[in-house]
Amino acid sequence: MLSYPATIPLSNRTLNHLAERIRGHRQQRKSRWRRLTPGRQALLALAHLRNGDTYTRLAAGFEIGVATAWRYVQEAIALLSAAAEDLDTAMRRIRQLAYTILDGTLIPIDRVADQKPYYSGKHKRHGVNVQVIADAAGRLVRASAALPG
Repeated sequence: MLSYPATIPLSNRTLNHLAERIRGHRQQRKSRWRRLTPGRQALLALAHLRNGDTYTRLAAGFEIGVATAWRYVQEAIALLSAAAEDLDTAMRRIRQLAYTILDGTLIPIDRVADQKPYYSGKHKRHGVNVQVIADAAGRLVRASAALPG
């Protein structure tokens, strides 16, 4: 388990994987000094992704600004999505499996300026819909882009 002011049910391997991606990205861009180390930035992003902590809460916990917290999380998400398989590769992998699990979930969001497309009548709240394909053991094979409502 990793911890910051709350517990995150993820392994150290997950944290180290993301931290290495961030470290490599910073070296590639020849990035100057940053407020958080790659490990702390990875922890910040994982706390947001796994626990859904708000940027305000993360900023207070990691002693950074809200805009910096947002920028660090967005950078980590971009690095993770760049490493993901494309749809064709995922479909070839799926064909080799005995069976797969397809499911969707609504991820709650704050209201946006153009609210109507993001409102889910079924769940009676605003959110984005993500479709997920998993193997028989429940390991993620592919996740779709976030779609309105």
